[in-house]
Amino acid sequence: MTDEVWTIQKILTWTTQHLEKKGDEHPRLSAEWLLSAVTGLSRVQLYTNFDKPLSADERARMREAIKRRAEGEPLQYVTGEMPFRHLVLTCEPGVLIPRPETEVLVDVALEGVDASTPNADGEVRVLEVGVGTGCISLSIATERPQTRVYATDLSPKAIALATRNRDALDLQDRVELIECDLVEGVPAELAQSFSVLVSNPPYIPTSVLEQEVPAEVKGFEPKLALDGGEDGLDVYRRLLEVAPRMLLPGGMLCVELYEGHLDKAAHLAEEQGIWESVEVKEDLTHRPRILVSRLVK
Repeated sequence: MTDEVWTIQKILTWTTQHLEKKGDEHPRLSAEWLLSAVTGLSRVQLYTNFDKPLSADERARMREAIKRRAEGEPLQYVTGEMPFRHLVLTCEPGVLIPRPETEVLVDVALEGVDASTPNADGEVRVLEVGVGTGCISLSIATERPQTRVYATDLSPKAIALATRNRDALDLQDRVELIECDLVEGVPAELAQSFSVLVSNPPYIPTSVLEQEVPAEVKGFEPKLALDGGEDGLDVYRRLLEVAPRMLLPGGMLCVELYEGHLDKAAHLAEEQGIWESVEVKEDLTHRPRILVSRLVK
């Protein structure tokens, strides 16, 4: 990209062709998102400003963005943001990128919220393990004003990013973020006070992660948030252990898991003998993805 006049139309065309040669599966979409991030224009506005030239600063930032995307870096890391349900969240390397399929996990958690009776303070308490960007907790808090959400993560990077996303939405009073392993940092007085425990833990079996997951994912996103162990259920087993001491009687545990091992996960829950029901739900692509268990009352 030289210093000649580069209009939006010209750079869109060039970037699309360049990324296609580099193996981008959706080169036009990538080009639009990159240019939107650099110019501050929406994707629709790009097409109504075809003849607008980029400034020298915009050209420099576009060069860097194209380079990063051409090297396979996820688009969300390059642009620094990701739409999720009704939110647009900041994304950055070192923290798992939210997936559209996880929006269904939020729907399931909201069903649990709606079926719950508020406590004496008029709140329905929700606990998330593995907050990442904050996409799940912040969606629940914004879509259900009666909730009080506590969210944990072992990663300092994730807690820092989720904090920025929370503060940008002015949810400091309703979403508490705790850096800890699983629920170790949750105040003891909150035991058995949660109506819903929701989690999108690392659940990809190690062999699948190594052999089948695209390089764009395993080469850039944190292994800590992806690798679920031999059968993808390492963290889920631990969630089954801690959930009963965190949930109210009749409370809901909803977890996103690897589709090939949901039956095994359901069997593990049923073996405990403490769940009134154990149900598998599908994601947006109609693939089994979420396991929902309800404690006996």
